[in-house]
Amino acid sequence: MNEHISIGKAIKILGISLSTMYRWEKKKIIEASFRTIGLHRRFKLIDIMALSQQKENLDERKVICYARVSTHSQKKDLETQKEFLIKYCNDHNIDNYELINDLGSGLNYKKKGLNKLIELITSRQIKQIIVTHKDRLLRFGTEIITKLCALFNVEFLIVNFDENKTFEQGFCEDICEIMTVFSSKLYGKRSHKNKKALLKK
Repeated sequence: MNEHISIGKAIKILGISLSTMYRWEKKKIIEASFRTIGLHRRFKLIDIMALSQQKENLDERKVICYARVSTHSQKKDLETQKEFLIKYCNDHNIDNYELINDLGSGLNYKKKGLNKLIELITSRQIKQIIVTHKDRLLRFGTEIITKLCALFNVEFLIVNFDENKTFEQGFCEDICEIMTVFSSKLYGKRSHKNKKALLKK
């Protein structure tokens, strides 16, 4: 099998990011057979397939610990989440990890940390996401993130799931969060209208 493939096809077969491929080249884990006239790398397909079989032992993707609270009044809880996640990593000898945290509603899809997390998933830079509860990601729509994780071979781990929470408690929390978000939007809209009215006087 003397077929050669581009670096783009190689990373797709391996399921890694371009930056990881460059790092593996630098460490001599894999090397290009030759370069084209345009200096594009070409790899032996047989070498890529062989490396794919042992990739798990070379997985350098990092772990992301994600923490979130909805309001500024919950900052103490945010610190508690962060401390818990760091301790979990230390206790399980996880050294290649990054802590991402957000302060914002679980209904808000525009949070900086959440969007960074999605970028890391889709660029194949992480192998695991650790949260203390599934609602830390999103109040509604966590399934979207877990689906992305499945597609990009990322493990989604909940390390402190509250099994004692009843359905009614969870439902009440969801309703309160919805009311908080829509109330904020309503008051914000009214405030904007009042400011415009004052400027016209």
